[in-house]
Amino acid sequence: MTDLPAPLAEIVDDFAALGDADKATLLLEFADELPPLPDHLEPEAMEPVPECQSPIFLSVDASDPSSVRLFFSAPREAPTTRGFAAILHQGLDGQPAADIAAVPVDFGYELGLASVVSPLRLRGLALMLGRIKAAIARSG
Repeated sequence: MTDLPAPLAEIVDDFAALGDADKATLLLEFADELPPLPDHLEPEAMEPVPECQSPIFLSVDASDPSSVRLFFSAPREAPTTRGFAAILHQGLDGQPAADIAAVPVDFGYELGLASVVSPLRLRGLALMLGRIKAAIARSG
């Protein structure tokens, strides 16, 4: 897939190389790797993503368009959503705003998770990315 920043393209390649059971395991590993929020951020002050089945909040700092910072709060009891947040964080945090804006909203299908998670869950990943892109557009 084109138009993916290198870190996100690497994640897509990692998933593409695995069978379904291993994809589910990798998604859970990502869930464990979501970094904690910095001290200056509280979930209540972050943007909610109400379209997701689980309570998830995000903060986008695009004050430096050459290096957009992303922060997520997702409960440990929601490993799929938390895994998606970690994928977006690892794949897009620190990337230029223009590169993030160019990521296709449906890139999540390239992860090959359609047989592992429900379409509603994959839609949640697309909606998180959509909110990130909207926040970048508002700041620019």
